[in-house]
This record gives sequence, C-alpha cells and structure tokens, in this order.
Amino acid sequence: MKIIKHSEQVLKTALISKNTQLVKLYENLESSEKCLLNEAFQPNSVLFRPITLHSESDWISSHPEPTQDFEQFYNDPCRSRLTSQKNAIYVQPIGSFGDTKVSTEDYMKWLKDYCEAFYYGLSVKILEPIPVSHTGCGFRVNEYTCNLQIHAGDLLKYLKKKKPKEDAFCIVGITMIDLYPRESWNFVFGQASLTEGMGIFSFARYDSDFYSASYKGRLQSVKKLPSADYSIFDGYYTPAINSMLLLRSCKTLTHEIGHIFGLHHCQWLQCVMQGSNHLEESDRRPLDLCPICLRKLQSAVGFHIVERYQALLGWMEEDSSGIDAELGNEAKMGLLKPVEAFKECREWVLKCLDVLQK
Repeated sequence: MKIIKHSEQVLKTALISKNTQLVKLYENLESSEKCLLNEAFQPNSVLFRPITLHSESDWISSHPEPTQDFEQFYNDPCRSRLTSQKNAIYVQPIGSFGDTKVSTEDYMKWLKDYCEAFYYGLSVKILEPIPVSHTGCGFRVNEYTCNLQIHAGDLLKYLKKKKPKEDAFCIVGITMIDLYPRESWNFVFGQASLTEGMGIFSFARYDSDFYSASYKGRLQSVKKLPSADYSIFDGYYTPAINSMLLLRSCKTLTHEIGHIFGLHHCQWLQCVMQGSNHLEESDRRPLDLCPICLRKLQSAVGFHIVERYQALLGWMEEDSSGIDAELGNEAKMGLLKPVEAFKECREWVLKCLDVLQK
C-alpha cells in the first residue's frame, strides 16, 4: 500500500492560495468554517486523511492527472457557473429501478433529497422515468459478461434535447442498465459533456452480484439484436435497492455532478471526488468532500458549511430507526430509507459539526 502524503505547506496553499485576493476571501469566511477547513493541513487530522493506493490498478496509479487547487478551480474560465436563472439540477431516470420492495419513486426521492443536502441550497428535480425505447439509443449484449448494455453517447444526445432551457444548470441521466461508449470498449461507468452540462451514469455494476456467476442480468444466449426491437428490455433484471447500493449511488451521483461544476479528480486527501477504476476503490472513497474540494463547491454554490452538514445529517437520520437488512419494515407513510451503510458517514458528519459548532 502506498500513501500519498502532501506537506502541510502544499495543502495549505492548495486550500487557501497565495493570491492576495483569494487569501482575503478565505479570511472573510466564518471562523468556525476556517476551523474545519484548516483540518486539511493538520498533520494528524482524524477527519481528513491522506489518500492510500492499494494497487497499480487504482486510479491515480493508472491515470496520471495534474492536480487542481482552489485557485485553479476559481480562475478556470471553462467551468460552468450557476446563475440566478440556471440553478436547478435535473435527473432523468432511464429504464426501471427498484424491485418489489422499493419503488422507483422511493429510490428517486432518496437520491433527490441526498443531492439537495450535498449541493445545499440548490433544487434537484426528478424527471418522469422513461423506458429505454424512448431514447432511441443503440444497445447490445456484452460478449464477455452477457448482460445488456446501452450506448452512452446516444443517451447524451437524448439528454441534450431533454435539458430544460428555463432553469437547468445541468441534467444527468441515471440507469440500472450497463453502459458502453463504443463497440471496441467493454463498458463505461458513465460519460459526461461538461461544456453542455450533462452526463449519463449507470449503477448496474454497483450490484454486489454483478461480477458473480449467479448474476441474474446475464442472458442465456448472446446474439445480434435487431436495432429497433427494445422488447428485450421488458422485464429485464433490476437489482434490489439495499443500503449498500444506495450508498454507492449517492457517491457516484454527487461525484459526477461535481465534475459538471468544474471539480477535477481530487489528489489531495481522501475525498468523494477521487477517481476510481473499480468497485473496491470506489467503496474506499469517503461519502463527502475534503476541505479543498469543499471550499471549491462552497465558492460555486454559496452555502454555509454548517447548514450543509446539518442537512446531510438530517438525511442520514430521517426514517433510520428500526430498519432491518431485508427492508421488511414499512413506515406509516411508505418504505423506510435503508441507511445502515451510512453509519460511519453519520459519525464522521457529527465530528465535523462538533468542530463547526464549538
């Protein structure tokens, strides 16, 4: 295992900058906010730890990228910026979600509410779910894994047409069906057009059984499919929405929308904006942002950090009592949200709030 450990001075500059104007902006933050953000360069911080690389297949090892500090983010002329008119995040569900225990509506509400806490102060709007056939996208059966896949580029073209002109900052499509970007590629987790403010992301490979021989999404026979016959998607396998899949979905959705805001992959500290090459690496990422990426997002959105953490805590605590692993208990107003996988995240948020509220 390799640890990426930056010096205190490097982290301090990445967070605050040496630019006089940006230093002044930092000094104008609330003292409690600075107290939390300064944890970035505390050598033995229990809140924000160095990134660890476990193998050569991890993202940083296999995808060398330049780092992005706060100053580079702030001065980036290409990043998309919110305006008073364009400030809503739209989510377009594609294909079916949920199983007999969790409806698409329940799952989408959980994702919407989490996204609104993460991007605190912004409105997240869920569009009416659509079947794959409505997108007119290409599709295939993967010759190696024998599961259905839909074409990411075609879906981006569809989303461009669907993006509301009045108030949309961005539109993201989400699906439980695997994606591929071109015939020569095996698969892709997602694809985005940052200049157009849109992306498409699949949660298919976040099913714990995806890579097992017993995966129910494998088709018995692999054959060339007629390009316009979408009937193969009728009744196609949808994984059960459990707590781990919800956790992974929340991470992916907020990570990818972060890119649309102009945040690059984080290489400073453990952070939800770290790149990931595989599921095990994705699971190692924390649920939230490091101080450097948090300052980037705060400058873009304009929230009070304490209010954002309170909203995240509220989401994790809402409907969280008495849940069993099988999602068998139902609340009076609907199904309970499965947040047991968020236990460590909740404890971490409480520690952050402790610092902010001293």
